[in-house]
Amino acid sequence: MEAVQALAVPAVAHVSHYWTAENDGLSTRAQVAAGSGPYESTIPTAIADYSPLLTPHQSADAEEAAAALARFDSYASATLGPDNPALGPMSSILLRTESASSSQIENLTVGAKQLALAEIDLTASTNARTVVANVRAMQAAIDLADRLDEASILTMHRELLAGQPGWEDHAGRYRGTLVWVGSSSISPRGATHVGPQPELVPGAMADLMAFVRREDLPVLVQTAVAHAQLETIHPFTDGNGRTGRALVHAMLRSKGLTRNTIAPVSAGLLIDTEAYFDALTAFRAGDAWPIVEQLSRASRFAATAGARLVDDLAGQVATAREQLFGLRPQASAWSVVPHLVAHPVINAAFLRDHLGFSDVTAQRALSQLADAGVLRERSGLRRNRVWQHEGILAVLDLFAQRIRRS
Repeated sequence: MEAVQALAVPAVAHVSHYWTAENDGLSTRAQVAAGSGPYESTIPTAIADYSPLLTPHQSADAEEAAAALARFDSYASATLGPDNPALGPMSSILLRTESASSSQIENLTVGAKQLALAEIDLTASTNARTVVANVRAMQAAIDLADRLDEASILTMHRELLAGQPGWEDHAGRYRGTLVWVGSSSISPRGATHVGPQPELVPGAMADLMAFVRREDLPVLVQTAVAHAQLETIHPFTDGNGRTGRALVHAMLRSKGLTRNTIAPVSAGLLIDTEAYFDALTAFRAGDAWPIVEQLSRASRFAATAGARLVDDLAGQVATAREQLFGLRPQASAWSVVPHLVAHPVINAAFLRDHLGFSDVTAQRALSQLADAGVLRERSGLRRNRVWQHEGILAVLDLFAQRIRRS
């Protein structure tokens, strides 16, 4: 068995500073005293001209994972057909599933129903609203895949934080303060990672995006390195991890690996978050292989689990169509069915806003779907009623459970 070899990448440097901790009203005097003292911040290494020297084994591993992603993308399109009205909604739910997994890496957990309710603005769950913001960031990443520059990164971040109360002023802007990854809110001392001083961020990001735009590197290796470098720079006050994983999808789309849909790569990373975070630490120490390996493993998982998810969801759509058998072809319920994949919880307002239905048509479609057993009304209200497709919700929750069990 071939020994695991490092993939050399320039290690970060550090510079010493002195930190004076201030009491946040929650810390003890001892904690404030311990928080004051010398610390080191990161000086990121330029990577615009970095060319990884992979062993044959490393190259083969990364290329096999890239091929798996490409096969999944083709499979999703072929299974539904490029003209199938369910392909767009299927891509949407895969994007939403991926956004939820990316958020869960940051301990933001939300079930399929709460997320679906948040999509129609009918939830009090803060986590659900935060994940919906992550959906917007992921969508921005895909929309901007043909223009990978600093402006596109800032747009992704703006979409991410714009929906988080209290963070609006930070949305779409590089940070002006120091950030760190650690347990203390008042001091960087003892942190796992202390980001670069804020004045270093613009230059480091310009260098990163020059690396991202290169066309001479293996895609998965380039994507893993770019992701790790963004996490090293930590350019934002909040949302760095989610923005970094959105960048992964922008690059996969831009480089042609996923042309039609979204592969659940973050779900693969979620299986072993400790290994993922350790890989980011190894990258900063000068070894890029652990993060390339983590992204490769996550990509293979995404291809396998994503295909199963597509099959399960396509099966739910097929069953819904069977339940509507005998309904006249012109009935409005037929046009709703493909959209249930992306929106398993709907109301009349959704049909008006998204499908252009009149009030009468929307109510008729909901009645047709409920009478056929496709939808169930679960709000119990006389007004502002909400219907859900229980089979699709069950498929999405089962997908999340499989990740946790893996």
